[in-house]
Amino acid sequence: MGDEGKNMTENTRAATLQRITRETDIRLALVLDGGGKASVQTGIGFLDHMLTLFAVHGFFDLEITAQGDIEVDDHHTVEDVGICLGQALTRALGDKAGICRYGHAYVPMDETLARVCVDCSNRPFLYYQVEIKESKVGRFDVALAKEFFRALSLHAGLTLHVELLHGENSHHILEAIFKALGRALAVAIKPDPRVSGQLSSKGML
Repeated sequence: MGDEGKNMTENTRAATLQRITRETDIRLALVLDGGGKASVQTGIGFLDHMLTLFAVHGFFDLEITAQGDIEVDDHHTVEDVGICLGQALTRALGDKAGICRYGHAYVPMDETLARVCVDCSNRPFLYYQVEIKESKVGRFDVALAKEFFRALSLHAGLTLHVELLHGENSHHILEAIFKALGRALAVAIKPDPRVSGQLSSKGML
């Protein structure tokens, strides 16, 4: 990950970055037109699992290593990984010219059905309608999922709607959501030969 903050090549929609604060040290590499290869090590096992699902089902290549103050709690690491993924998406997409812009996905997971809709709009907004009875999945605080999506939306410039249509098992719910995020985003960033420049009646996003 030597070229922090830059696209890997002019012809590859990809980015690498490193973010260091007093609370976290995160290195991330993202290839949008990948094959779903993931190597995620954040120190938070459940987050690693969710980000792997996101990459596999979106066909993104994703590498993340993170060291954070998880001895305090997982909040800083989860939020900062969301920030880094959002920044990498922004850098990899560039001016967002020629992409579909919108994407959505419904994903079932046993008794659960989740819906994620995304607009690569440069107008960050998160609508998060997810109610989970349990406060934790293993040791993971389920409330941190919303913090991850908020950080991602803000730093990627996404209008992001995340909804649980029905579901009971907390693991199933979050798994379906992360899979749906990957699939919806894959549709939104797909090049469309009919689109010239940015897809907007204003002429720019």
